[in-house]
Amino acid sequence: MAIPVPAQTRTTPTPLHFFNTASPEDTVSTLLTCLHSTPWAHRIAAHRPYPDLPALLAAADEASYDLSAEDLTEALAAESLPTLPEGTYAAAGTALRAAHAAYESRFGHAFVICLDGIPEDERLNHVLTAVRSRLANDPEDERVIAAEELRRLAGERLRRILRGATSP
Repeated sequence: MAIPVPAQTRTTPTPLHFFNTASPEDTVSTLLTCLHSTPWAHRIAAHRPYPDLPALLAAADEASYDLSAEDLTEALAAESLPTLPEGTYAAAGTALRAAHAAYESRFGHAFVICLDGIPEDERLNHVLTAVRSRLANDPEDERVIAAEELRRLAGERLRRILRGATSP
């Protein structure tokens, strides 16, 4: 008579597992691609391991709310104009660059916006409308909006890096 042996399973490490176990230097380097703030990246890396993606995203949000004025300046300096969808007319690219130049001249930093959830074919209009609208903001109010957009961008970039990592 044969003795039943349970099938052995191998758990494939998730991207979150690799994030939690990577060297501090590699983790900080990865985090800086999400939001270029050294204190933000070090804070998130120092609090590893995270039990799941929502916990990591909550920590990233919390850390982004604590950005100092200098941290925000560092993060904004590393941002660039959102990329245009392929096939965008040259005139649209010119309009976007002109709006961005006006924004940068007024506020002293790149225009940032999170396009998560915006359909590809609506992104250009969304960005142009947002730039034009935000040009009317007071500089301090715009800094608050830019910080919120950076927070959203960082979360989306983390999600993209750790796609599928919902539990260890």
